[in-house]
This record gives sequence, C-alpha cells and structure tokens, in this order.
Amino acid sequence: MVTGPAGEEIFCDEHGRVRVRFHWDRYCPGNEDSSCWIRVSQAWAGAGFGNLAIPRVGQEVIVDFLNGDPDQPIIMGRTYHQDNRSPGSLPGTKTQMTIRSKTYKGGGFNELRFEDATGQEQVYIHAQKNMGTEVLNNRTTDVKVDHTETIGNNQKITVGLGQTVTVGKENAGGHDQSITVAHDRSITVRNDQTLKVKNDRMVSISHDDGLYVANDRKVTVEGKQEHTTTGDHISLVKGSHSLEVKGDLARKVSGALGIKVEDDIVLESSSRISLKVGGSFVVIHPGGVDIMGPKINLNSGGSPGDAIQSILPDLPNNAFGAYFRIIDSITGNENMNFAWQVSSATRVIKGTTDTALTQVLQTDKEESVNLDYIYQTKAGIR
Repeated sequence: MVTGPAGEEIFCDEHGRVRVRFHWDRYCPGNEDSSCWIRVSQAWAGAGFGNLAIPRVGQEVIVDFLNGDPDQPIIMGRTYHQDNRSPGSLPGTKTQMTIRSKTYKGGGFNELRFEDATGQEQVYIHAQKNMGTEVLNNRTTDVKVDHTETIGNNQKITVGLGQTVTVGKENAGGHDQSITVAHDRSITVRNDQTLKVKNDRMVSISHDDGLYVANDRKVTVEGKQEHTTTGDHISLVKGSHSLEVKGDLARKVSGALGIKVEDDIVLESSSRISLKVGGSFVVIHPGGVDIMGPKINLNSGGSPGDAIQSILPDLPNNAFGAYFRIIDSITGNENMNFAWQVSSATRVIKGTTDTALTQVLQTDKEESVNLDYIYQTKAGIR
C-alpha cells in the first residue's frame, strides 16, 4: 500500500519514487518513513518523454524485486480492490476503456473514455476545468454528419490571415446557415468589407434603424427602386442637392404643396411651361405667353392669397454622430483594450476598445464631444 505523510495525497521524490507499506510488515508506521524509495514502472519511459502516473497514497501496488534482491524493490503494477474501485460501474460499463485522473485533494477528475458498445461507439473527453490544444502546423477536423457546439459564456476567435466559411453547395436545397443571437451583436471590420448575395436579400428590423457613414456613400440600383414610408419622410441636405432624371419626372401630392426659397426661382423649359387651375391656365412657350380663363384680372387689387405653410424638415433623431480612433502618441500604434468614455452635453457612452475605434455617439443636434480615459483604482473605476 502506498504511504505518505498525514493529510498528503501524492508523496514522491524527484525521480517519481514512492514509499509503501507491505502487508506482512505489521509494525510499519504507514507514513513517509514506511520503506525506502521505490521506483515505479511506467508504460513508457524515456529521457524527458514517456508517460507518468504517480501512485497515490492508499493505492494498492504490486512490488517485485530485481534479481530477487530485497534491497531493490520495484513497483510493477497497480490493482483495484474493495476500497479502490475502478471508474464506472462494472459489469455495466465493461465495454468502456477509461483513463480517469483525480483532482488533487478534491473530488473532480479529468477523463478520456472509449466506448466500444456496438452501435454506441464514442470517444469522450472531460476536462474538470480548462482545456488547451496546441497545433504547430495544420489542423483538420472532418465531421461526416452533424456538428453541435455549445458555449456557456463568451467566445473569441482570432484569425491571423483569411477565413473562409462554406455552407453547402451552390443552389443546393437545405444547405442554409442560420445565426441566432439572444442579445446584442457587434461586428468590427478594421479595413474593407464586401458582401455579395447572388439572389434576393431581405432585412427585417422590428424597431429603429440607424446608418452612420463618416465619408461618402454611393448606392447603385440597376433595376427598379421602390421606397415606401408609412409615416413622415424628412430629408435634410446641408450642402447642395442635385437631381438628374433621364426620363420623365412625376410627383403627386394628395394635400398641399409648399415651396419656400430664400433666393431666386428659375424654371427653364425647351418646350413650354403650363400653369393650370380648373379651366384657367397660363402657358409660356417660345412664341409668347398665353393666358386663358373666364375672367382675367390685371392690377385690379385683391389678395395673392395666403402662402402655404412650408414644412421645414426637423432633424431626425441621432442625425449627428462622432467616434474616436485611439492612437498611442509615442509609438503610433493603435490602443487595444482601452477603457474610454465619450460624452456630450446630452449623452454619455462607455466601453472598451477591441480595435482602436470607439462606438459612435449619436445626438439630435450639433454638440461638442469629449473623449476621456477611464482607469481603475482600488476604490473602483474613475
């Protein structure tokens, strides 16, 4: 029986040798002085390589003696007994081959198990806490049927170069990809992004949608474009607005139409300009001006009528936005894991950069924006 100091579970020297108490030694104290150091035979032993499993205190071992010399004992094997039962529950688990360790002074374990029952063959790996895999070159995993992966907390994947994901064959039915995110989703692309959809694309948003473009934006539609707005449609252009229509332009307004211009209005036509109300009209053409109506009043007093109240566009919510790119002023490198706070007079957002970019702070009007560094002390975040 392997022995050791009181309260110790693994007791060995620098060579992996242990001490034992022989069953015939009735006066053995059963502690760290039970015997001489005894070598342990391992399944594979080399200079810095092989396998190593130190017998633990309380395990029954089989001791032999080299050349029959009682001064040269060696442990040749280990065996289970009534107090040291095997993993599993025999004979029910007789088709399993198991390698199971035990947490040092604890109840956990790591395990590699092979199930050889016909139709239920399985390789099972259990890590009591962490699990690490290191591959110095290529790694290939081939799953012939389904693959399910469940992650209870966060996941982080770092790809040094490119990444390619292929789902099914082109135009093959049932080869779809579905992504479900129970909470928020954030995607950061440090350089360019290209999305190519060979068939239809539909985006459904149950609440608000915002798009912030820090530079130019270009949209090209080779077919027909339809835009339906159930509520109000407000468009604000801070610079010039140019509209070129290669064909006809038609607009139908069910209510009133108001146009207010601070400067001149110029309408130019190569053919004619017509103004029509009921049976009266004014036609301007290269040959002159035609005025037709049941009654024509020139400089006869009256009133021009009330001008239609122009609907001035209000700024849409979150029409203004700003973000920061955080660079080390000494090295010129992008700052990762930088705890930041971006604030204006009306809004404050906080976060930590996974790239050098902060999130976008959006406001309803023009405001000054500040960037502050958040650092932690023993008292908390400041």
